[in-house]
Amino acid sequence: MTRAQFLRIAAGAAAALVVGGRAKAQVAGESSGGAMPTRPIPSTQERLPVVGLGTHVGFDVQRDSAEYSRLPEVLRTLFDGGGSVIDTSPMYGRAEAVTGELLAAAGTRSKAFVATKVWTRGRAEGIRQMQESMRLLQVERLDLMQVHNLVDWRVHLATLRDWKAEGRVRYIGITHYTNGAYGELEAVMREAQFDFVQINYSLDEAEAERRILPLAAERGMAVLINRPFGGGRVLRRLRDRPLPPWAAEIGATSWAQVLLKFVLSHPAVTCAIPGTGRPEHMADNVRAAIGTLPDAAFWKRHVDSIGA
Repeated sequence: MTRAQFLRIAAGAAAALVVGGRAKAQVAGESSGGAMPTRPIPSTQERLPVVGLGTHVGFDVQRDSAEYSRLPEVLRTLFDGGGSVIDTSPMYGRAEAVTGELLAAAGTRSKAFVATKVWTRGRAEGIRQMQESMRLLQVERLDLMQVHNLVDWRVHLATLRDWKAEGRVRYIGITHYTNGAYGELEAVMREAQFDFVQINYSLDEAEAERRILPLAAERGMAVLINRPFGGGRVLRRLRDRPLPPWAAEIGATSWAQVLLKFVLSHPAVTCAIPGTGRPEHMADNVRAAIGTLPDAAFWKRHVDSIGA
């Protein structure tokens, strides 16, 4: 993303955050007693913590591996920090099974808001895949089922509406992870009503700011953010650079926190779900919810320090 593109994005965010005629810094959401801030799901007003966990790669591990042994602490860190959202998918290898095993072993299913996806074609195959996901996750009722990458979405939406009416799923949604799909995604969001939309959004993949986030707000859909670090590219670029002095103004002690605060600064975002299989990274992500979230004027002022 060029500096000019970033400034246009910042200007749009500033307009969204104007209160009483001028843009102001905002807190991450409502909180009490030091708990992680939360934001409402528009369709029900149920509140979700603003930082969750993605299981892509990090949870696709074998049970007897060193990577697996770290995952109980990842989940403890999420829950201890006030988070709840765990996002997975049948396309993530063993991630669904590992998530289900760990939640059952720790007795922490009630602390989790578990989301997965259907990623296949045809009604019967969709039902089979969703039933298998629920078996692997060891749940009889799923918090959120999403149509992954819009694959056969009309067919699956009919099933999901039935399942929601029957109480088998609480919420339904759609997902994508590339800017190139936004045209189709916009059309689907206008044609059908979903509780959630999950999209990519980051400092260097910020097109959602212009197109998808305003539409989600208009349509009353909660927003989950995947790829908040741009698939890791931004962090790799910044990791050897010292934090700028202004990071302390927003309570950020790492680049990951800076980047997550950028994502969470948009009022249409409900929850960011960075993926990790490491407890220290989960702890760092959770801390991004602490303190204020700067407004667009702040980001515009400091964009050169980020190197966007």
